[in-house]
Amino acid sequence: MKIGIANDVAMAAEALRRVVAASSEHQVLWTARSGVEAVALCAAQRPDLILMDLNMPLMDGVEATRLIMENTPCAILVVTGQPQDNVGQVFRALGAGALDVTATPILRGGDGGDEALLAKIKTIGKLLRVSNSDSVSASPSAPPEPGDGQVRHLLAIGASTGGPVALAKLLRGWTPSPGTAIVVVQHIDANFAGHFAKWMGEQLPIPVRVIEDNDTLEAGVVQVAKTNDHLVMNARKRLSYDIEPRDYAYRPSVDVFFECVARHWAGEATGVLLTGMGRDGAQGLLELRRAGKFTIAQDQASSAVYGMPRAAADLNAAQQILPVDGIARLLRSRIGSKG
Repeated sequence: MKIGIANDVAMAAEALRRVVAASSEHQVLWTARSGVEAVALCAAQRPDLILMDLNMPLMDGVEATRLIMENTPCAILVVTGQPQDNVGQVFRALGAGALDVTATPILRGGDGGDEALLAKIKTIGKLLRVSNSDSVSASPSAPPEPGDGQVRHLLAIGASTGGPVALAKLLRGWTPSPGTAIVVVQHIDANFAGHFAKWMGEQLPIPVRVIEDNDTLEAGVVQVAKTNDHLVMNARKRLSYDIEPRDYAYRPSVDVFFECVARHWAGEATGVLLTGMGRDGAQGLLELRRAGKFTIAQDQASSAVYGMPRAAADLNAAQQILPVDGIARLLRSRIGSKG
C-alpha cells in the first residue's frame, strides 16, 4: 500500500517511516508535519492509507481527518502517543471517518509496537481488498428456544467507521422501556474497547458494560463487544467470543452476531446497521429480516462512510433507511421509553 504519514514530531514520524519501510508490501508516499499539510498532500497524491497523529500545529488530526474524508477520502488510522489519555479526541476522529486507533510504536514503552502497527496496516489492507462477494458462512446450530422472559426485545447494533459518534447520538437521552437489551458490535481495537465503553457510558443515561465470556443478555444495559474475536450468542442466550472465521477482515464481525440473533433469538428484535467501510453486517441484517426481525440501516447523508449501510440497501436487507436522528425516533416509537 501507498502510505502517508502525518506527524509533527520528527522522532515519531521517523519511527513510523521505518516500520512502513521494513515491509516490502508498503511504501511511504509522503510525510506531513501538520494537519494542513496532510490535507494538501492527500489532495495532490492520495495514498491508500494515512497514519494520522492527533495533536499537530495549525490543524489537528480530527479536523484533518474530517476534511480529507469530505474532499479526498481514503483510509485513515489514528496513530498517536498514549491514545488512552485522549479518549474524547480519539472518538471525534473516529466519528470524522478514521478507521481505528493505535499507539505510536516509539512511545509504546515496550516491545511489539512495530508488529502491532504492521498488523493494523495488514488488517486495513485486507479490508480495502474485500470483494463484494464476501460473506460469513453460518454453521449448523440447534433450533431456537423461546425468548428470555426478562429480555423481551433485543436491539442489535453494528457499526464501524464513524460508529462511536453515531452510536452516542442514537442512544443519547433515551432510557429504553423495561425488558430491552442492547448489544453493540463496533469495529475497534480490543485494547481500546474498554475506553470505548467508558466513553459511551459518559454519553448515555443507561449503564454501558463490555461483554465477558459467558455473559447473558441484560435488560436496561448497553453491552459492548470487547475483543478482536467474534461475538456469538448460543441457543441458551449466552454470549461468548469465537476466533472463527479466522481470516475474516472484520473483527469482531457484525455479520456473525446478527446471524446468531437470527438463528437463536425467538423473541422480538431490531437490527440496526450504522456507518462503516466495507460490507460487514449487510448479510447478517438480511438474515435478521428473513427471520422476521425489524431491520434499519443508516442513510448516506448522515454516514461518515456509506459502505456497510449501502451494502445492506443493495441486498434489500433494511426495511427502513434513515438518518441517525430518524433511527432514534423510530426506535423510541417501536420499543418505547422508560417513564
